[in-house]
Amino acid sequence: MTWDTEDLVLYAVEKGLELGASYVEARYHARRGSSLSTRNGAIIGLGSSFEEGVAVRVVYDGALGFSSTDIITREGLDNIISQAVSQARAHAELMKEKIEFSDERLGRASYKVVQKKSFDEFGHEEKARYLQDLWKTVSSSIKEARVAALVSVIGESVEEKILATSDGAFVKSYTPRVSFMYNVVVTLPSKGSVQKWLPYSAVGGYEWLDVWDPLGKLPEALKIYERILLEAKKPPLGEPVDVILGSEVVGLAVHESCGHPSEADRILGREAAQAGKSFIKPESLGQRIGSRYATVIDDPTIPGSNGFYLYDDEGVPARPRYLYKEGVINEFLHNRWTAHVFGVNSNAAARAMNFESEPIVRMSNTYMEPGDMEFEELLEDVKKGVYIKSYMEWNIDDERWSQRYGGLEAYLVEDGELKGLVRNPVLEVTTRKFYSSIDAVDKNLEFYAGTCGKGEPAQGVPVWFGGPNVRLRNIVLRVIGQ
Repeated sequence: MTWDTEDLVLYAVEKGLELGASYVEARYHARRGSSLSTRNGAIIGLGSSFEEGVAVRVVYDGALGFSSTDIITREGLDNIISQAVSQARAHAELMKEKIEFSDERLGRASYKVVQKKSFDEFGHEEKARYLQDLWKTVSSSIKEARVAALVSVIGESVEEKILATSDGAFVKSYTPRVSFMYNVVVTLPSKGSVQKWLPYSAVGGYEWLDVWDPLGKLPEALKIYERILLEAKKPPLGEPVDVILGSEVVGLAVHESCGHPSEADRILGREAAQAGKSFIKPESLGQRIGSRYATVIDDPTIPGSNGFYLYDDEGVPARPRYLYKEGVINEFLHNRWTAHVFGVNSNAAARAMNFESEPIVRMSNTYMEPGDMEFEELLEDVKKGVYIKSYMEWNIDDERWSQRYGGLEAYLVEDGELKGLVRNPVLEVTTRKFYSSIDAVDKNLEFYAGTCGKGEPAQGVPVWFGGPNVRLRNIVLRVIGQ
């Protein structure tokens, strides 16, 4: 008898039940990709990757077992199913609290992301030519400063999954993804240097390169970096001013100071020795964290988004999650285990990086909800302040409470107008101060790509983060180095 992948996944579920597991989950997970990288127009790397395998997770007498293999045969699956059940059986007597999963309406579906411009239309020669043209354009775009280095990478990947669970889920998905990244250094010996690293990534095909338009946008960005070196002054220090944050800074802030601390497994302490703790406690739901303008959403269903999916890796249908709603802690990110612990339904936040990884609570596309104002309205009643459009460096503590963002492109604001560039402004605030200081948001929603890290062994999954331009009142700024 010939067994295809679907048959093997379903076989794994049946076999786990035969061995006495009360819950069985089997996931075929394949990833393949390629990339081409250049430095100052010269090719420095050309790579490809492929991995596939099956992961099995079981619950046996209230204990969890997990195992995986890249031997996709009945024999290979027999081995990992036996391992997973043996693990769970060995730990069952040690469990102080039995593991249970929440009851859910699970998906039975198949979906595929369609590309407008397929991978076949943009081969290695086209990639190399594109990046070489980018270097030619960039290297001649500024006059007084010099582009010391430009590293750029174009990549593509496909992720395929087949998920089956013993309580009824069966989901197939096909997700192609395109990425572009640059790391650029602009230098002027008498003034120092400016560095910017920026990744782009989205689900779909090479139509996204037209949207990102690095050939058009990067040279213009470098002209601004040159002006920063030549013209930028110190920001106003030592006194409270108003600060307008661009969507790039806002997106990073909500990812770090709302998304991560809202992960229910982190709230329960699972991440304490791995990726840190959370200032949010189980009893924090309903508590105010910010002003009425502070609504933060995590939504896997945004078409084309880097963190896109319609069903999570436990088969739960995805939906937008309102983590902070009008300044109030509203919802945690859950998988089926944490949902059972909290007595709620899962909101489909279970994701696994690859077949070797277990599904754990993860973000997808996290952003601050925009309003209805124009950017000019944010400016118009600022008597004295700073507009920080983008960042160059940042850090945050392991409880996601104290945070610091060093600005790159930033402007002085006086009497409602942009008056010139300022260099190295630093926003250093607590999470509560950040969200409580927001008194206006505009309607310009933009997203930025990232790979979010978490877990032990470490897992990196694709995400977007973003938001509108946001105005904060009465902020005391610092400068990098202070």
